[in-house]
Amino acid sequence: MCWRIWHLARKKKQIAWDDAQRLAKRRIEREQGRHDAAEDLSELSEGEKDISYKGDHKDASSTTFDHNVITRINSEIQIWPDHDHDDSIKSSSSRNLYIVLISMHGLVRGQNMELGRDSDTGGQVKYVVELARALANTNGVYRVDLLTRQITSTDVDSSYGEPNEMLCCPTDAAGSCGAYIVRLPCGPRNEYIPKESLWPHIQEFVDGALAHVVNMARVLGDQVNAGKPTWPYVIHGHYADGGEAAARLSAALNVPMVMTGHSLGRNKFEQLLKQGRFSKEDINATYRIMRRIEAEELAIDAAEMVVTSTRQEIDEQWGLYDGFDLKLERKLRVRRRRGVSCLGRYMPRMVVIPPGMDFSNLTTTTDITESDTADLKSLINSGRGQPKANLPPIWSEIMRFFTNPHKPIILALSRPDPKKNVTTLLKAYGECQALRELANLTLILGNRDDIEEMHNSSSVVLTTVLKLIDRYDLYGQVAYPKHHKQHDVPEIYRLAAKTKGVFINPALVEPFGLTIIEAAAYGLPVVATKNGGPVDILKALNNGVLVDPHDHKAIEDALLKLVADKNLWLDCRKNGLKNIHKFSWIEHCRNYLSHVEHCRNRHPTSRLEIMPVPEEPMSDSLKDVQDLSLRFSVEATVDFNASENLDPATRQKELIEAITRSRSKASSNGNAGTTAYCPGRRQRLFVIAIDCYNEGNGDFAESLLQPILKNVMKAAGLGGRTGFVLVTGSSLGETVEALKRCQINVQELDVLVCSSGSEMYYPWTDMVADGDYESHIEYRWGGENVRSMGARLARVEGTVEDDIQDFVGASRTKCYSYTLKPGAKIRKVDDLRQRLRMRGFRCNLFFTRAASRLNVVPLYASRAQALRYLSVRWGIELSKMVVFSGERGDTDTEDLLAGLQKNIILIGSVEYGSEKFLRSTDSYKREDIVPQNSPNIAISESYEAHHITQALEALGIQ
Repeated sequence: MCWRIWHLARKKKQIAWDDAQRLAKRRIEREQGRHDAAEDLSELSEGEKDISYKGDHKDASSTTFDHNVITRINSEIQIWPDHDHDDSIKSSSSRNLYIVLISMHGLVRGQNMELGRDSDTGGQVKYVVELARALANTNGVYRVDLLTRQITSTDVDSSYGEPNEMLCCPTDAAGSCGAYIVRLPCGPRNEYIPKESLWPHIQEFVDGALAHVVNMARVLGDQVNAGKPTWPYVIHGHYADGGEAAARLSAALNVPMVMTGHSLGRNKFEQLLKQGRFSKEDINATYRIMRRIEAEELAIDAAEMVVTSTRQEIDEQWGLYDGFDLKLERKLRVRRRRGVSCLGRYMPRMVVIPPGMDFSNLTTTTDITESDTADLKSLINSGRGQPKANLPPIWSEIMRFFTNPHKPIILALSRPDPKKNVTTLLKAYGECQALRELANLTLILGNRDDIEEMHNSSSVVLTTVLKLIDRYDLYGQVAYPKHHKQHDVPEIYRLAAKTKGVFINPALVEPFGLTIIEAAAYGLPVVATKNGGPVDILKALNNGVLVDPHDHKAIEDALLKLVADKNLWLDCRKNGLKNIHKFSWIEHCRNYLSHVEHCRNRHPTSRLEIMPVPEEPMSDSLKDVQDLSLRFSVEATVDFNASENLDPATRQKELIEAITRSRSKASSNGNAGTTAYCPGRRQRLFVIAIDCYNEGNGDFAESLLQPILKNVMKAAGLGGRTGFVLVTGSSLGETVEALKRCQINVQELDVLVCSSGSEMYYPWTDMVADGDYESHIEYRWGGENVRSMGARLARVEGTVEDDIQDFVGASRTKCYSYTLKPGAKIRKVDDLRQRLRMRGFRCNLFFTRAASRLNVVPLYASRAQALRYLSVRWGIELSKMVVFSGERGDTDTEDLLAGLQKNIILIGSVEYGSEKFLRSTDSYKREDIVPQNSPNIAISESYEAHHITQALEALGIQ
C-alpha cells in the first residue's frame, strides 16, 4: 500500500512537471508569435496609442486607470432601434432579416425542456431556444432558424425526432415568419449520442444545413425579396461543435459568422490537468478534447465576432487560444479604423453581451406581501389536516423533506456535475451548526430514476451527496427531489424567496451564471463563485456575495451573513429587482444585432446566386426530339451526317455535347466566369479525387491516373446525366499536361478544381477561371504577407533553409506552393497552422503530391468546400455527388470522406500519400474526422470498372 501511494504521488508529480513544461513551451511560442507580428506591424502613433488606452470600458468602482490593461476601443456602433421609435424602425423593419442559429448537441425543444437530464442538456439549450424566440420578436427580423440534430431514438421523447417545431409566430406573421427549431439528420439515425461522439458527423450536419438554408433562401426570397435569394444575415454557432458547423456553413455561403463558446475546451483541459488525476492522453481519450479545441480554433478563424457573457471569459479563457491575442486584436482594430494596412492579419471582435431573460410574466415586488405569507402558511399547515390551497405541486415535493419547514431555504440548482461543486456546499452546511439551525438546504440536481443508470460523473456526484447527508445526519434539513419539470423552476425560486431564503452557485468555474439572474428576478439574494461570470453579474445587480468555491468556511460565512441579517437580505433583494432589467432579452437582442450590423460592414459578403432546379434533365427532354429540329439552333459543332449511322444513345450524347459547347461559347462571350449554366443539367457528379503521384519527384503517376479516369467514366455509363469533376492539389498547367499524357480529353470533364481547392475552371468555357469562386474564397486571405512567413515557419529549428523553397511555377494569387526536399524535416499541418494563427494569419494548409509540396490557400478554400460551392451554384444536392479517392492521399483527403456525398475508396489507386505531415501524435485521431461504418462510404477492391460498378451498386447508385 505504501508503495502504491508513493507511486501515485510520483505519477502526479510527473504529470504536473509535464504540464508545466508544456505550458512554458506554449508561452514561448505565443510570445514569439506576438513578437513577429509586432515586427511586421509599424509602431502606433501617439494618437493611436491614446485611442488604444482610452477604451470605452470604465470601472465605476475605481477612479484610477490601469495602463497595463488595454481596454476596448470605443466603436461608433449604431444601436438597434426598438419598437418605441416609429420613425427609426421603418428602414430596419423592412429588412426582413433571416438569422440562423446552430446548437447541435443535447435535447432541444421549445416546451418542457429536460434541462439537467444529462451533461449535454443544460443552460445552453435554454439559452439558444430563448434567443431564437427573442430575436424573432425583434424589430426587423423576419425568420430565425435554430438548427439542431434530429434524434429518433426510443430512449428519448418522440418530439426530438420531429423535423420542424415552431417556437413563436408574431401576431402580424405571414408565410414563414417566426422562429423555428429545424432538426437535421446527423450521425446514427436511431441513437442519442453524447457531444464527444458527434465530431465525425459535423460535416454531414453542415451539408444538411446547407441544403436547408439554400431552400429557405429561395422561399424567403419569393416572399419578401422580389424573388432574389434571402441569405442569412448571420450564422451563429454555439459551443465548439456548433461553432465548427457554423464556420463551414459560413464558408460555403460567404456570410458573416458569429460564435458563442458557452464553455471552452482549453480552459477545461487546463483545469483537468491542474487536478493532477489524469494525463493529457486520458483527458483526450475521454473528452476528445483536442478535437474540440481545434473546432474552437476553426471557429475563431472564421468568426467576425465572438459573443461572450463576461469580460473574464475574454481575458482568461479565449486568451488561451492560438487564434486570439488581446493586444494584437486591439492594435489591428486601431489600424483598421485609421485606414492602415493590417498586412493580412485578422482577429475576431470579442464583445460582452450577457444572456437575457424574459421578465414579462414576473410580478414580484420588492416587499414580502401578505399573500406570500399566506401561501407559505397554507403550504406548511396543509400537512396537518387543514385544507390545502391551490399551490404548485413542486412546493409540497420539496417541503416534505423538512422537519421544520418554517426556516429559510438555501437553494442550489444545477446539473449533478463535479464542477458544480455541490459537495463542498454540503460540507459547509453540514459542518456549520449555526447555519443548520437557521436554514434548510434544497438541492435541485436534475432528474433521475435510478442513480446507478446515470452517466458516471453524475452518478458519482449524487452518491457522494447521499453519503454526506448521512455523514452529517442532515435528514429533515436537506431536500433533494428526484424529478422536476422546466415549468417548476420559477416556482422553486418563488418558494425560496417566500421563505426569505438565499440562492447559491458554488461552481468551481462558472462561464456565466444564468441561474443567478433567474434567482435575482424572483427576489433572491445570491452567494456565488468568484471564478467567472458571477463577478460581472453581481457587480451589475449588487445583490449578493462572491466567495472562493474551494473555501467552505467562506461559503458558511456568506450564507450566515445573508440568512441572519434581514436588513441586508432585504437590501440585496431590492437591488436585484431594481437592476434586473440590464439582463432582459430585449436589451440582449438590441446589443446583439447592433454588433452584428457593425461587424457585417467588414465582411465582403457576396451575393451568391442559386442555379434554378431543372424540371427534367436535358437527356430526357431530347428523347422524342428529331435531330433535324436542333440543326438550326446548334452551330456546326457536330457532323450530323456522319452521326446518322450511330446508335441512338451515342447520337443523343453527341447532341447534348453540341448544345453544351454552343451554350458554353455564348456564355464565355458574355461573362467567362459565370456558372449560370450547368452543362447538360447534370443529375449527378462523379468527383475524382485520386491523389496518385510518384514518390520522390511528386509527378503524376500516369500509369494509374489514366486507367482510373477511364474506368470511372466507363462506370458512369451514357446518357449525359453524370458530370465529371477532377479535384487536385496540382496547378492547372500540371493537371492539363498530365491529362494530355494520359490521352484524356479535358473537354470530357465539367470542372477542374486545382491548387487544393483554390481555383475552379470549366473546360466548356475555354478553361477560364470562375471569377465568382475566386472572390468567394477571398475572405481573410493574407496575400503576399503569408508567402515568406509560410516557408520560414514550416522549417523545424536547426534545419537548412533549402529543405523548403518557394515554387513559383505552381504558385497563384490564391495559392502559394512550396517544394519540399526528400527527407526534409517539416512541421506538420496542425503545428504549422498553430504558428500562423498566433501571428494573425487565417489560411488552410495542405501537403500534396506525395508529400513533396505544401500549398497555402485561403481559409474558405479547400476541395471539400469547392464541392459545396458547386452544389449551390449548379443546384445539385451533395448526396448526388460521388467522390472517388484512395486509401491515402493529400492531407485534406479525410475531409472529402465526411459529409452527405457518397464516397468510394479505390484500393490500390494511391501508392504514396502525404499523411505523414497531417498531424502530431498528441492531436486528435482520424476517427474524429471520418465516421466509422458510414453508409455513405463503400470500398472498391480495385480501380477496375467492374469493381467500381459493384461499389456504386452497394451505395444504391445504378
